[in-house]
Amino acid sequence: MTELKIAADIVDRENEKRQSAHVADYEALGAHLARRNIDIDAITQKVSEFFVAVPSWGVGTGGTRFARFPGKGEPRGIFDKLDDCAVINQLTRATPNVSLHIPWDKQDPKVLKAHADALGLGFDAMNSNTFSDAPDQPHSYKYGSLSHADAATRAQAVEHNIECIEIGNALGSKALTVWVGDGSNFPGQSNFTKSFERYLSAMADIYKALPDDWRIFSEHKMYEPAFYSTVVQDWGTNYLIANTLGDKAFCLVDLGHHAPNTNIEMIVARLIQFGKLGGFHFNDSKYGDDDLDAGSIDPYRLFLVFNELVDADHRGVKGFHPAHMIDQSHNVTDPIESLISSANEIRRAYAQALLVDRVALDGFQQDNDALMASDTLKRAYRTDVEAILAEARRLSGGAIDPIATYRASGHRAKVAGERPETKGGSGGII
Repeated sequence: MTELKIAADIVDRENEKRQSAHVADYEALGAHLARRNIDIDAITQKVSEFFVAVPSWGVGTGGTRFARFPGKGEPRGIFDKLDDCAVINQLTRATPNVSLHIPWDKQDPKVLKAHADALGLGFDAMNSNTFSDAPDQPHSYKYGSLSHADAATRAQAVEHNIECIEIGNALGSKALTVWVGDGSNFPGQSNFTKSFERYLSAMADIYKALPDDWRIFSEHKMYEPAFYSTVVQDWGTNYLIANTLGDKAFCLVDLGHHAPNTNIEMIVARLIQFGKLGGFHFNDSKYGDDDLDAGSIDPYRLFLVFNELVDADHRGVKGFHPAHMIDQSHNVTDPIESLISSANEIRRAYAQALLVDRVALDGFQQDNDALMASDTLKRAYRTDVEAILAEARRLSGGAIDPIATYRASGHRAKVAGERPETKGGSGGII
C-alpha cells in the first residue's frame, strides 16, 4: 500500500468543498466543447495519462551565484526529497517519476528503490554532474570535464557517467542526461574544434556503456558557467552530437536555455522531423538562461511547443516518445507549490494543444490563410481547460485544487518542525 504524506481524509474534505462548483464547470465546458465536436471525457482521459517527471533537486530552495536564502523544512537529503516529491504526485497525479542527480542523490540503490516504491514513485532519467567537483575526486572540473585537455580528467568524467548508468539500471531508469559546463571565458582559451573532438570521443565511451534499452540525452545551453563559449551551445551542435553517437542518442531541449525570441517550437519540429528529439526540461525564461516556473512568463510559447508534440503524435511519427521533466530553481516560493503549479501548467498546454482543430488548420495552411491558421491555434489556446485538469486529478485520486489542499494540510509547517533549519549566506544552487 502506498504511503501517503498527506492524509487522505484531508484531500477528500478539500475536494468535497469544491465538488459542486467543479461539476458545474466541467459540464459547462463539456457543452461548449461538444458544439465544437470535441468529447471532453476523451480529452480528460488523455490528460490523465500524461505525466512529467520532477527533479529531486527542485524540491530544495535554489539560489544564485550571489546568495541562497534557505526555506523552512528543506530536505536534508534524497529520502526527504522523495517524500516531498510524493506530496506533489499525491495531489497532482501528474508526477509519478523522479529524476535523480548524482552524486548529490547517491545512496544504496536498493534502499532508494524501496523508499520510492513505498511512496508509489519510480525513477526517470539519471543526471550526471561533472560541472562541479565532488569531495575527494582526484581531478578538478574547473576547466572542463568531457572536453578537458587532460586525458585523466576526461576519463574520470566518463567513469562518473558510467556509474550513473549503473545506479540508474538498478533503480529501473532508462535514460541518462548529460549536461556539461565545459567552455571558455576568454577568446583563445580553448580550441573550439579540438575541445569538441574530445567531447565527442568521451561521449562515445559513455554511449558504449548504455544498456540496449537505454537512451542518452545531450543538453545544449547557450551560456553559463562559461561566458565566452560553451562546448554544447545550441540545438545544431546538439543534433550533431546525437547523430554522431548513434540510434540511442537524442537531444534534450531545456526551454530556459535559449536567447530571447528564439523559435523553440521550430527547433522542436526540426528535431522531431529528423528523429532526434529526446525530451524536455520544462521551465520558463525571461532573459535567456533562466529556470523560472513553467508557464510563468510565456504560456503561449509552452502551448506552441505542445502543439508540435500533439501534431507529431497525430501524424503517427514512428518511435515518438519524448521524455518530459521539470527543471527549475525556486528562490522565493515554496518549491513544492511551484512544482505543483508547473506540472499543472504543462498539462494545461497539453490539453489546449489537444483542442486544436487539425483538419481546419491543415486546410488553412494549404490555402495560405495565415490569419485563420493563427486564429485556429488561438481558439484552442484561449479555451479555459482548468475543469479538465481538475477532473483528471480527481479521477486519479488527486486534488481538485492541489495548492489549496497542500496549504490546508499544513505539510510545510510539519516538515519544518522535523528538519533542522539551514543557514543562509552562501552562493550557488542547492
